[in-house]
Amino acid sequence: MLNTFLGHQWKGFFRARGKGTSIAVQIIMGLLIVYLLGCALFFGIFMDNLIQHFMPGRPVMEVFNGLILYYFALEFLSRMQIQELPTLAIVPYLHLRIPKRKLVNFLNIRALFSAFNIFPLVLFFPFIFMNVMETYGSFAGWMYLLAVVSLSVFNNYLALYVKRLSISNTRFVIAGFLVLIGLGLLEYFKVFSIAAVSNQVFSAIAQQPLISLVFTVAAVAVFVLNASYLRKNLYMEELHAGEARKTSTDYPFLDRFGAAGQLAALEIKLILRNKRSKSTVSKGLIFIFYGLLFYKQKELDENSFGMMLFAAVFMTGNMVLLYGQFMFGWQSSEFDGLLSNKVSVRNFIKAKLLLFNIASTVLTLVVSLYGLISWKILAVQFAAYFFSLGIAPILVMYMATFNYKAIDMTSGSSFNWQGVGATSMLMSLPIFLLPYLFYVPFKMIGGPFWGLAALGIVGLIGFLTQSFWVEVLVKAFNKRKYKIAEGFREK
Repeated sequence: MLNTFLGHQWKGFFRARGKGTSIAVQIIMGLLIVYLLGCALFFGIFMDNLIQHFMPGRPVMEVFNGLILYYFALEFLSRMQIQELPTLAIVPYLHLRIPKRKLVNFLNIRALFSAFNIFPLVLFFPFIFMNVMETYGSFAGWMYLLAVVSLSVFNNYLALYVKRLSISNTRFVIAGFLVLIGLGLLEYFKVFSIAAVSNQVFSAIAQQPLISLVFTVAAVAVFVLNASYLRKNLYMEELHAGEARKTSTDYPFLDRFGAAGQLAALEIKLILRNKRSKSTVSKGLIFIFYGLLFYKQKELDENSFGMMLFAAVFMTGNMVLLYGQFMFGWQSSEFDGLLSNKVSVRNFIKAKLLLFNIASTVLTLVVSLYGLISWKILAVQFAAYFFSLGIAPILVMYMATFNYKAIDMTSGSSFNWQGVGATSMLMSLPIFLLPYLFYVPFKMIGGPFWGLAALGIVGLIGFLTQSFWVEVLVKAFNKRKYKIAEGFREK
């Protein structure tokens, strides 16, 4: 039955409209995942050397043990942001003799096909094989690996369970957000340390390997809990899937993001079908060659990343800057209709953030070719990428609520100042200056790589807390939406 369901979805994918675009996106995402898996494998193989280099004097096993639960805590947050719910339109199967249990099993098994479940194996297995097994024996090493796999499965189904609960009751989202803030504050004030708990737990596993079965039991328990919830709420799952299927967009890969994905698909059509938006986005492709001007061997040898960071921010985030400076002017001609129709402001904003995130990811993948010159360039670009992913879109969207200039979509962008106001002209300043606010202090304290790490971490935090910033943007938009509408009426 599993093969039958997979076959039906495979045929549905290839028979859908816009399958060419969807295949191209899947290839790009596949290349990105392969690249990230390669990075994870590199860190896994050389983890002991990296620990000794960055944390000299500390026992390698103590640091490694402390990293495991820390990694899975961050992974859970990432799953909540990125991992999609596996869906299946069950109406065509309801009149057939197919037990509900098999439908639920398909949804649960399909959830395991996620890159999130591969990364911890690639990252931790080399170290376990080369260090844990050598120090504590093969049995302890395999129990370490079992614990890692169990934690990954636990995160997989817990994230899906929480996301399903949040669909039916937003109180779970608020409660979960407060719990995360509380844990973060406890960690910051050193009242509670995930790393310390992780070290104690895995040090105990090294001495008593069977303790790792606790994680296996927890993974099975959350799997059963998730399956039980699906059996009781299978029709709600169908509703969630059905809403995505009814869109019939030309970009089926966006349907997995729900209403926000549908609006993002409409935004892509708007870009491709109008002269002003298409020429604005096309202009951004030229700037991917900025690296040829700014990436100099002399600066690389001296670890002088100042001007390189400027170029990296512009290359990875030019879609955010060039296209985002005219938000929400791209919809100026139908803005009154958006306000009067049943279009969720939250989904409207999430769609634009989703579009920015996709664009920044694709641009980063393209400019990663500069890494052939030096691995240091990749470090600069990924720090800039996380900034373009988590901080720049929030700033641009917030400042866009002060832009009341309409856009004529039929004209080109060259030498066209229509729609350009003081807000859009000043928007670029914080985008280019803010990265140095994080980079320079840490560079002066610990060196240029610490500056890049600080910038990347701040950007990653911004991305993981994007749901919070969406609410901030919704309030700002609602506060000024009538002024925006009034400004757009002045052609």
